[in-house]
Amino acid sequence: MEHSEVATPSASSPQSLSPKSSSSSTSPPPTPPVVISPCAACKILRRRCADKCVLAPYFPPTEPTKFTIAHRVFGASNIIKFLQELPESQRADAVSSMVYEASARIRDPVYGCAGAICQLQKHVNELQAQLAKAQAEVVNMQLQQANLVALLCMEAAQSPPSPQPTPHHQSVDDFIRDSPQSYGSNPSFLEDNNLESLWEPEPLWT
Repeated sequence: MEHSEVATPSASSPQSLSPKSSSSSTSPPPTPPVVISPCAACKILRRRCADKCVLAPYFPPTEPTKFTIAHRVFGASNIIKFLQELPESQRADAVSSMVYEASARIRDPVYGCAGAICQLQKHVNELQAQLAKAQAEVVNMQLQQANLVALLCMEAAQSPPSPQPTPHHQSVDDFIRDSPQSYGSNPSFLEDNNLESLWEPEPLWT
């Protein structure tokens, strides 16, 4: 009777390794849990900040005063209600408006943001009045300049042309004084030549 030999795997063969040991050697190390800081709203309200917190995108933990001001006037439940009723594209502007209105209400409990709006409108009206006054002064100066230019043009048109310079006529005395050799040494020249005939007017009729 023949006996069959059963081959047993040796300890050094790779088949002797168990699947559990091979999988443990290749598994990556476990990642540490990510710690998310709660938003300023949840931190002030002392509650757990959920992953889909409505207030987290608009009240970061670095700006706690922003939520404190809005929470003091509107309250957390009203803020959440306002944001849930609006689309996400308008929530940032709504939060800014609520914070501004709450700040104005804290500064002026009677009028709130309406008082600030009235003051700004009054300032705008004053600036518009100053602008209108300046524009009126500019128009008045332009009219004065136009009138002055028209007056100068009118005077230049009415004034006669400037006379041409006439040649200088030498008088008889100057002529005698300039020529002493010819006439100064002969005083009888004036007696012999009747000088009055030089100025004798011509008859008006012939």
